[in-house]
Amino acid sequence: MSDLRPDLAAIASAIEPGTRVLDIGCGDGALLAELRASKRVDARGIEIDGGCVERCVAQGLSVVQGDADSALADYPDKGFDYTVLSQTLQTARRPDLMLDQLLRVGKQAFVSFPNFAHWRTRGALMLGGRMPVTRSIPVSWYETQNIHHVTVKDFRELAREKNARIEREWFFANEKPVSGAANLRAEFAVFLLSH
Repeated sequence: MSDLRPDLAAIASAIEPGTRVLDIGCGDGALLAELRASKRVDARGIEIDGGCVERCVAQGLSVVQGDADSALADYPDKGFDYTVLSQTLQTARRPDLMLDQLLRVGKQAFVSFPNFAHWRTRGALMLGGRMPVTRSIPVSWYETQNIHHVTVKDFRELAREKNARIEREWFFANEKPVSGAANLRAEFAVFLLSH
């Protein structure tokens, strides 16, 4: 699992073997491929980018093209043991409704996102007065797909409002785990939720 991004590696390590997983916004299918190989899971994906879907299918992965904002409505309640939304929540039209769907379709849901309250982001805004370009936000504001700026505190509050139980949390900076003061120190966050 060392080739996976840290958030995906954390997710892969927590998924039980032989389960059913739906990865929404699966990108190049790296997580799906890892889960299929190491955990023997029934791994499926949804991806909006047609080129990524073709690459996934060429690897023998079960991936369909679809928009995460609408595609989950077609899936049955608790049809999967886990739903995964990695680095996609901040691009959703309505993250709150997306979280509802993740918890409806999966018995548990993994959500990872860039933490917009990270100290580098805060510093760039405060000292430079401009939207930052950082490791976690590597493009200018006009190029980014991010339409919502979520922080660790914001996400915890959203989970509380949705009556979702936070089962586990992981935080990363410089691709290494972070403990303590996550809202300030973490570049990326991963949460495992259940209802």
